[in-house]
Amino acid sequence: MASDRNGNTNRVSVLLDANALMTPAEFGVDIFSEIELLVGAFEPLTLTEVVSELKGLSTGKGRCASAARVGHSLSRRCRIENSPVSGIPVDDMIVRYAEENGCMVMTNDRGLRNKLLKLHIDVIVLRNQKTLEIIRG
Repeated sequence: MASDRNGNTNRVSVLLDANALMTPAEFGVDIFSEIELLVGAFEPLTLTEVVSELKGLSTGKGRCASAARVGHSLSRRCRIENSPVSGIPVDDMIVRYAEENGCMVMTNDRGLRNKLLKLHIDVIVLRNQKTLEIIRG
């Protein structure tokens, strides 16, 4: 955790996508505690579109819908931000937000992870279905 010259603490911002927020229900991993172990004090963020995606997924039945309901509930622990652009896929909104705001992203989506790493954005991923790890971009 870094401090600026006025002594204010700078927390790392971590942007969570939908499957990151579904991880606790799917794998029993407390993502908030695990991220804190990796980066120290942090501010969890998500986008309004991610919250909408979770809400939509949660209306169904089965394990995915159940995990989405948990994810939607967990999104309340995040600062919810508006996307910097509209009319593009949610993954592209996440990339754009992370790039413009200099934050890390937690995702288990391989395609999104690869896009972020190409742009030198750090990504937090689930390893062995039980722990989180940072892949440096």
